[in-house]
Amino acid sequence: MSTIPLFRPFKAVRPTPQFAAEVAAPPYDVLDTKEAREKARGKPFSFLHISKAEIDLPENTNPYDASVYAKSAQNYAAMINNGILKQDEKPCYYIYRAIMGNHVQTGLAVAASVDEYDKNRIRRHEFTRVDKEDDRVHQIDALNAQTGPVLLAYHQIPAVDQIIKKYVNNPPAYEVTADHDIRHAVWVIDNEDDIQTITNAFDKQEVVYIADGHHRSAAASRVAKKRAEHNPNHNGTEDYNSFLAVAFPIEEMKILDYNRIVKDLNGLTPEDFLKNLEKDFIVSAVQGIAKPQKKNTFGLYLNKQWYLLSLKNTPSEKDPVKLLDVSLLSDLVLNPILGITDLRKDKRIDFVGGMRGLKELQNRVDSGDFAAAFALYPTQMSELTAVADSGQVMPPKSTWFEPKLADGLISNPI
Repeated sequence: MSTIPLFRPFKAVRPTPQFAAEVAAPPYDVLDTKEAREKARGKPFSFLHISKAEIDLPENTNPYDASVYAKSAQNYAAMINNGILKQDEKPCYYIYRAIMGNHVQTGLAVAASVDEYDKNRIRRHEFTRVDKEDDRVHQIDALNAQTGPVLLAYHQIPAVDQIIKKYVNNPPAYEVTADHDIRHAVWVIDNEDDIQTITNAFDKQEVVYIADGHHRSAAASRVAKKRAEHNPNHNGTEDYNSFLAVAFPIEEMKILDYNRIVKDLNGLTPEDFLKNLEKDFIVSAVQGIAKPQKKNTFGLYLNKQWYLLSLKNTPSEKDPVKLLDVSLLSDLVLNPILGITDLRKDKRIDFVGGMRGLKELQNRVDSGDFAAAFALYPTQMSELTAVADSGQVMPPKSTWFEPKLADGLISNPI
């Protein structure tokens, strides 16, 4: 039995309202150093000075150098000392609403149990890379805080919905418009009865799912183990036994397509490549862009022409990983025809998130840097939970969640 519940309230470090818009920043892992430096220019309070602190060091600084984490901690402390960021005095839950165009999703910022993550009650669907985990471990240790929230998904809970509805009828603590015109709003739940109801409701949940943030949760688990070993009075209730997460109902979440572009056709002519595809697909040239409208269909851009690829036979597979469109593309096209067997390491393939649109695929191929592009139908939340429930992992770059959570609006000191 865990010492702490699945989710618990926490004393967040948050921007004071007048600085919220300037603090809010894109997630640390969607920008490279150059983009972060540009985005933070003239914004001394941007959270990028904490999440990508190499932007405040000489240009050739390695982002994983010890000096970067030290600078990050220095910037974080300065923002707290100067009143840009402030810690709440009592543990609260926080409603987090993200609005992207017509899409609205409303969830809760929580401190999630590391123990339940370790037991796989908080379920994952991706492998992690040690270097990326190490980066987050160093960042958490340097700041004594988790600053990048993990994105979690849960099946809707009526009791929680009722509490959220009550609060969102009032003005938020702050609302900011960030990248891609996405609006982020935060409300504070500080009523003890509401906090207890939320804690109890989630503690009855059999499972919740990591949608995005596998490296952040794995790093939090490593930090917790290390701190427990060095704490002679460890009892399991310390703040380091939780990690920062924002949990949304599965029913409100949105996965965009995650598309593939390849540098060459493995020695085949375009005509031979299309002929090879006809073994498993009906190949139809289309006017305009071929955006897949359902599972088992793929768009192909080749030689300034879009084609729709429709799978001839529905797979009889029971394995939820094999049934994913990203797996079918690998198993029927990338691997046997193009010789691309390792999506993680092969330099002949690249990935383009759906936020950039299919026109981006066309541009990348037309530039001459790539030979062909594949547009996919988005992975569905039901597919993600089926893979996680089976104890398996998805192929790399299977899901692209939007809207992304902003960094800086809520941090969890440990």
